[in-house]
Formats: sequence, structure tokens, C-alpha cells
Amino acid sequence: MSPPDDWLAPIDDWPVDNVAAAVVVDGVTVASHGPTDRRFRLASIAKTVTSWAVLIAVEEGIIGLDDVVEPDVNEATLRHLLAHAGGYGFDGPDPIVAIERKRIYSNTGIEVAAAAVARSASMSFEEYLQLGVLDPLEMTSTELLGSPAHAMWSSVDDLARFVAELMAPTLVSNEMASSAFRPHFPSLGGIVPGVGRFDTCPWGMGFEVRGDKSPHWTGSRNSTATFGHFGGAGTLMWIDPSSVPDRTIGLVALTDRPFDEWADEALRSWPRLSDAVIAAQLEESDPS
Repeated sequence: MSPPDDWLAPIDDWPVDNVAAAVVVDGVTVASHGPTDRRFRLASIAKTVTSWAVLIAVEEGIIGLDDVVEPDVNEATLRHLLAHAGGYGFDGPDPIVAIERKRIYSNTGIEVAAAAVARSASMSFEEYLQLGVLDPLEMTSTELLGSPAHAMWSSVDDLARFVAELMAPTLVSNEMASSAFRPHFPSLGGIVPGVGRFDTCPWGMGFEVRGDKSPHWTGSRNSTATFGHFGGAGTLMWIDPSSVPDRTIGLVALTDRPFDEWADEALRSWPRLSDAVIAAQLEESDPS
């Protein structure tokens, strides 16, 4: 079997200036490659960290998951917003369809959810995120510098800590975590930006759920239960709880080249890397 560092060596061939990656298995980083302490812009991976803070606020009783957030605007709840079912467009303050009509991937929805937490907690969302997520997980390289939907910087080392938290939650209950990782409003169709349109486009609360989407930015070996996110900064993060028996596997890869500049290559390279990581874990779990 190849050494763990070799699992990630293919990232050196990606057409980017800087890249780092890590594999996390059952909460432990088992392989890393590149400058894992370097800060990269996460782009939309920020939505997962932001959503975790929102779910913490729900469990603390600061706000309700099914509370209507902006009653003067529409009937969208936090659940709708985190699952991109709140009717808001990609950007812009006004809803463009009724709730639960389409899966419309929305920066605005995540921003509205974060603002609702800030109002209810009587502090800025940046402060709530710091106290609720970043400090407890010792994510010392992570910083929110604008929109909670996409303006966050972090490192592979920090995101590996976050992935470990998603695998074995300490900040929310197991029940809340499980709910975040399963589809909500599962019949909705929609678009995964940069990937394609799907008649059913499953999404959890802040996390995309792979389901039966094809093609996809994860690998052909990833299970339908895989959840995570990729970002327009050329970044990806996924957790797969069931492709390898008795193991939960996570992959983080961060680059500094916008996805749109190498989308075709990224949608070939990312699945290949994902498949290689899972294949290595399958071999390790059953070396015979």
C-alpha cells in the first residue's frame, strides 16, 4: 500500500499556484500535503462553518430552527434558509419565489440566517462565530472578513479540526448534527452552481448532500450520504460516513485559483483525488 502522503500527491499537478490538502479518518488527520498552515479564502465552504454556528444558537435556545426569520418579507425559517429553500436568489435582498418551491442556491439566505442569530444573541455574528465555533475548536487561522456566506479565510489545519467536529460533534447534539447532514425538503430540484441542474437536488442544513447527483464534484466511489461543500475559490471539503465500512472519511483541499478559471480541470481532478483517497482507505481496511 502506498504511504499516506502519496494519496494526496496528485494535487501537485493541479493548475494552481498554491494548494494544500488533508485526509481525516474518524476524527484524526492521517495524511496531509502542502502548506497546511497557509490561509486560503474558503469561498462557499464558509457556509458550513456559518451554519454550524447557527445550529449552536438553535440548541442554546437563542433562536428556533422553525422560527420565521423575516415575517415582513416571506415565511422562510432558519431551516429553509440553511437548506436553500427560502426563495431567495443567489444574491439580492428580495425573495424571487415562494418558499419550498425550488432549491435556489443563495448567499442571501445564509446571510439572512446569520443576521437573525446576531439579532437574537445581541452581538455581531462575527463575535458569535468566534465564541461559538472558532475558539472551542482552536481554529486560530480562521477569520470572517465579510459575508458569512463566502468571505471567510482559513487553513487546511483548521478545516481538518472542523471536519473532526463534524464527525464527532462536541458543539451540538448528535441529533442536530444528523439532521444537518440529511436532506431537507428532499423533493426539490435545483442547480449546484458550476456543476449542473438536478431534478432532485438534496441539501442538508448548510451542507450539500451528494445523493444520486451525477456528474458531481466528489468521486464515483463516494457514497450517496457524502456531505460537504466546495467553494468558488477552488476549494473543497467532504465527509463520507459510509463508503468504507466502519470508517468515516473526510477530505479537505484548498487552492488559491478561482474555480471558474479551471472548472473543467477541477471537475476532473477533484473526483479522481476523492476516488484515490477512498480506494486507499478501502485497501487499508481490508488489505487482503
